[in-house]
Amino acid sequence: MNKLLLFGGGILCSFLSVAQNESDALRYSQLGFGGTARFNAMGGAFGALGADISALSFNPAGIAMYKRTEFTFTPSIYNINTKSSFNGSGSSDSKLNFNFGNIGIVTSYTRPDSDEPGWKNTNFAFGYNRTANFNNNISIQGDNNKSSMLDTYLNSANGLLPDELDDFSDGLAFDTWLIDTIQGDPTQYYSAVPFAGTNQRKTIETGGSMGETFISFGGNYSDKLYIGATFGFDNIRYTEQSTYEEVDLRDTIPGFKNYSFSQDLTTRGTGFNFKFGMIFRPSDWMRIGGAVHTPTFFNLHDEYSSSMSSNFDNGNHYTAQSPSGSFDYQLTTPMRAIGSMAFIIAKKGLLSADYEYVDYSSASLHSSPNVFFDANNVVANSYTATGNIRIGTEWRLDPFSFRAGYALYGSPYETSLKNNVERTSYTAGIGIREQGYFIDFAYVLTKYSENYYLYNKSMVDPAKNDITSGSFLITMGFKY
Repeated sequence: MNKLLLFGGGILCSFLSVAQNESDALRYSQLGFGGTARFNAMGGAFGALGADISALSFNPAGIAMYKRTEFTFTPSIYNINTKSSFNGSGSSDSKLNFNFGNIGIVTSYTRPDSDEPGWKNTNFAFGYNRTANFNNNISIQGDNNKSSMLDTYLNSANGLLPDELDDFSDGLAFDTWLIDTIQGDPTQYYSAVPFAGTNQRKTIETGGSMGETFISFGGNYSDKLYIGATFGFDNIRYTEQSTYEEVDLRDTIPGFKNYSFSQDLTTRGTGFNFKFGMIFRPSDWMRIGGAVHTPTFFNLHDEYSSSMSSNFDNGNHYTAQSPSGSFDYQLTTPMRAIGSMAFIIAKKGLLSADYEYVDYSSASLHSSPNVFFDANNVVANSYTATGNIRIGTEWRLDPFSFRAGYALYGSPYETSLKNNVERTSYTAGIGIREQGYFIDFAYVLTKYSENYYLYNKSMVDPAKNDITSGSFLITMGFKY
C-alpha cells in the first residue's frame, strides 16, 4: 500500500513538472481571433452590432438583428513567426496552419403582424466558432554562464534515494549519468556539469486549437431592444513537443559533451458556458450593447512523457525513457463582462467599440485528489484583472464594403512581474454583398512579446520571444 501511494504521489508531482499548470490555466482562459472574415476585419468589435454569427460567442443579442436565414463557412490560413533572443543570441522559427474559423446557420422567424409594436422576430442559431489557435514553432539558443538545468535536478534530488527520484525529470538525469550520488552518501548528488558555460538550446512545437460549438436564440422587441442567449460547448486540443539541449561547445567542462531532454504533452478537453446579452437602440444612429459570460467549466485529460539522452567525451552514450503518464483534472476560467457602443453614419458607414473585462487571477484548477494548491496560488498572485479593447469600422460602396479594426488585449500578468504581454492586432478586409450571397475577406496581424524561462526563473535569465502572426480568412455566406 505504501509503495502504491508513493508511486501515485510521484506521478502527480511528475505531472506538475511536465504540464506547468498555471500556464495552462492562462492559455485556456485567453481568447483569440476566429470566426467570420467580417468579424475579424473589424477587430471583433461586434458587441453592439450583431447580425454576424461570430458575435454570438461574444454578445448573443446580435442574433436578434437577423431578418433572414443565413449560412456561413470560413476557411482560414494562419502563419506565425517567433523571433527569440537569449543572452545576446538570436534565433527564429515559423509555422503555417490551415483551419476553419467558423461554420454555422441562423434561422429567423418574423411575426406576420411585425409592423405592430412587440416581439417582431425570434431567431435560432447553431454553429462553431474557433476561439484560439495554439500553432507555433519556437527556437531558443544562447550561451549561459550562470547555471545549468542540471542544477534544478540537484535541488530536487538531494535528500532522496535514487529509487525515489521523479521518473519524468531528475530520475532520467540519474539514469543517464548526468547526476550521480556522492560516494558515501546515497542521498546527495553531484552533476556532470559542475559549473556553468554550456550552450543552451530549446525547440518547442505547439499545435491545436480551442473552439466553441454554440446554440443561440434571441428576439427583437419593437426594433429597440434585442436580447439573446448562447449555450457554448467548448473543446480543447493542445499538443506540445519540446527538446532542451546543453552542449559543451568550447570543451571547457571535463568529460561532458552534451545532453538532451524531450517532453511530449497532449491535452484534450471539453467544457460549457452560458452567455446572455442585450442591445438597445435609442435612435437609428446609435446602439448600446452589454453581455455577461459565465466561467467555462472544462474537464481536461493530459497524456505526457519524457526522455533524456547524454553523451560524454569518453564515447559513452546513455538514454532513458519515462513511463507514459496521464491525468484528469478540471479548469474553471474567468467570467467576462462586455460593454459596447456603435454609431451608424448615414447608413453608409459605422464605427463600433467593445470593452471587455476579465480577471485572469480568478481561474482555478481542480482534481481528485487536489494537487493544485501551489498552482492556484501562482494563478491568484501572478495574474491580474485587465481590459480588452476592440474598435472597428465599415464603409459601404455597394456592392462593396471596406473594413478596418484594432484590438488591444491587456497583459494578464501582475505589473510587479515585469512581463507586459499585451497583444495588439491590426485588421482590414473587404466584402461583396448581393441579394442572396456574400463573400468577405479579412487579414489580421497580431504582435506581442513575452518572457520565456528555459527552467527555474530564479536560476536563468528569460528569453524574449517577439511573436507576429497573420491570418487570412474568407467567408462565404448565403441568405434565404
